[in-house]
Amino acid sequence: MDLFDIVTQQIANSLILGSFYALVALGYSMVYGIIKLLNFAHGDIYMVGAFIGFTALSLLVGFLGDGWLGISASLILSMIATGFLGVGIQRLAYRPLLSAPRLSILITAMGVSLLLFNTVMAATIGEYKAFETGLGFEGLDFGNIHISYTQIVLVLATALLMVALTLFINKTIYGKAMRAISIDMDACRLMGIDVNKVIALTFFVGSALAAAAGVMAGVYYGSIHFFMGFIIGLKAFTAAVFGGIGIIPGAMLGGLLLGTLESFGTQLSWIGTEWKDVFSFGLLILILVFKPNGLMGRTEIERM
Repeated sequence: MDLFDIVTQQIANSLILGSFYALVALGYSMVYGIIKLLNFAHGDIYMVGAFIGFTALSLLVGFLGDGWLGISASLILSMIATGFLGVGIQRLAYRPLLSAPRLSILITAMGVSLLLFNTVMAATIGEYKAFETGLGFEGLDFGNIHISYTQIVLVLATALLMVALTLFINKTIYGKAMRAISIDMDACRLMGIDVNKVIALTFFVGSALAAAAGVMAGVYYGSIHFFMGFIIGLKAFTAAVFGGIGIIPGAMLGGLLLGTLESFGTQLSWIGTEWKDVFSFGLLILILVFKPNGLMGRTEIERM
């Protein structure tokens, strides 16, 4: 393959990888923007969403088949179920601690992460599960470049979800309430906004997007496992910080840029694919040192 073929192929790979990072990073940014919580359980919610989608597809395959119809139905069911899981976690674990010291709720998030992680590990006996679909490897060929229809559909589905989220945040009354709460929660309470309801909705949307990414990852890679949420959770956090945590467009941009940098960085002669995690987390360190607010972040002044 010549240089043009390599660049084109890596652009396709970076779009699909960056899409997964962006969808998970959106959950981090939405929750942080509302209650200033780094929800370290979010990567495990992504993992649980993948397993719910896997279970749903296994049950629906006899009715809808294992093609895009069955996958779409299992994706929607997984988003709904995982969204309510996120609401339940927020109600039971986070809501009682909103007025507690920040460290308390952070430790609780880590506890929720371990709970989800070990529950799925015990339920699956630590085994990989084959996410079998009827999708083939057909696609478009451009010389030595092959882009599968699966890649195209997944990228388009991610773009559709991001557009829908943007419209929801900017055009609906609940989206406006979310933006208002992120600025001043106490003033919103005085104005009659049901803050707890809006926070629960934020967790629902963020968890649903993570579930969508989990199901898409299962379709793309062909397998899922209980450990899959750990690394992508950290990388999605990196993407959120890269774009500006708490900023919705920043999470989208950060995810896509991280996927691009990771795909192209591992093509350098002195950096192989085994170095991709070092490359990503090294980038996180540089961002925190030189631009801690991220690409689209802004400096906030807190009055005492």
